[in-house]
Amino acid sequence: MSRSGQFVPTVRVVGERRRRWLGLLGWTGLVVLAGCSGRDESAGSAAAPLARPTASTPASEAPGTIVEVKPYADIDPSIRDLGAEALRVRYRSTSSDGQHSVVTGALFIPSGTPPSGGWPVLSHAHGTTGVTADCGPSSSPNLYGMAVVVVTYLKAGYAVAFTDYQGLGGDGKHVYLDNKTEGYNVIDAVRALRNAKPGVISNRWVAVGNSQGGGASWSAAEQAPVYAPELRLLGAVNAVPAANISGYAQMAEDGAMTPIQSAAYVAMLITQAWVHSDFDADQYRRGSVKTNWDVLGSCKDLAARTAAALQMKPDELKPATHEATLKLQANLQALAVPQRKADAPMLVIYVGKDEYINPAWTKQAIEDACKLGTKIDVDFQEDKSHNTFDASHALDWLHDRLDGKPLPKSC
Repeated sequence: MSRSGQFVPTVRVVGERRRRWLGLLGWTGLVVLAGCSGRDESAGSAAAPLARPTASTPASEAPGTIVEVKPYADIDPSIRDLGAEALRVRYRSTSSDGQHSVVTGALFIPSGTPPSGGWPVLSHAHGTTGVTADCGPSSSPNLYGMAVVVVTYLKAGYAVAFTDYQGLGGDGKHVYLDNKTEGYNVIDAVRALRNAKPGVISNRWVAVGNSQGGGASWSAAEQAPVYAPELRLLGAVNAVPAANISGYAQMAEDGAMTPIQSAAYVAMLITQAWVHSDFDADQYRRGSVKTNWDVLGSCKDLAARTAAALQMKPDELKPATHEATLKLQANLQALAVPQRKADAPMLVIYVGKDEYINPAWTKQAIEDACKLGTKIDVDFQEDKSHNTFDASHALDWLHDRLDGKPLPKSC
């Protein structure tokens, strides 16, 4: 792996470690969802105001500003044994409506002397954990099982920024699969890392995400040029991305969701009810879903959450009217990517047997992004599933982006 001209051997993630890197966590193994938007670039650029520092923005409120940072004293031994510095952090970020927020996360700095220009950064966007404030991975010594991927990134020569996302441990409410908000969180984690360790962290960075995080890293690539022009994004890997999940609304009306899709759908409903005052959750829930509503989003008791998810029946989630279906569909479409051209190239991995995301949704998202001018290396794995796709080439792909190599193929 290239680090400002130095060569560090590529670390491949294999076997069980690779499978865990793919995001096997959350709703009893759930890691959710995907799709696309058909917006044109002008529509995307006219969205909510950017929250990057301006003349009227106090320095203390600028995105990426650290609110609190402290040693990650109980970090998993696999990270501690590398000699890496581990920090828990609360930092300022932005939501998709332009409002300021405070987000939690974790920061990791390799041991040893940084290369000329500082350590390059990998900002990791995680898959689904839950939707309540007790679901932030940084609250766990092993990052809900994701310490293994941090070890891999550190060995490859990266400083690692690891966001929890807005509302998962920090202030405000989490809006599940709000790609723009989560993309801002991914970017501002890089800023927080640079603010925490001034002088040793490069402005060169890459993003990696899967499932929920795949949509977040995709959005980060789109928003980075205008939201964080002081940073130099070189590439983003978006695996089984939750690009556009608006199709779930019609699936609910048709009673066509599987049990695991239903669990993901409930997470969407919970957070939509939080952020839209005119969203009547009772139009979308009944029976055991309504009874177990709070349990279905929380991380306090995973066994209880699993049991509640297994009780759900399709008719308990059918929208009361077609108008309710269309309202939810529009709300979810507003969270989708693409919204604008991404300047940095992207590797998009998606699969033909995805248990959560219709591959046609992802294919359409890729086509829409390509029309906007984004350069995408597409890896469609027809016989793989959401939890079995092969991402062993991702670090090699990032290696080439750090070295400035052009994509061998792109749309």
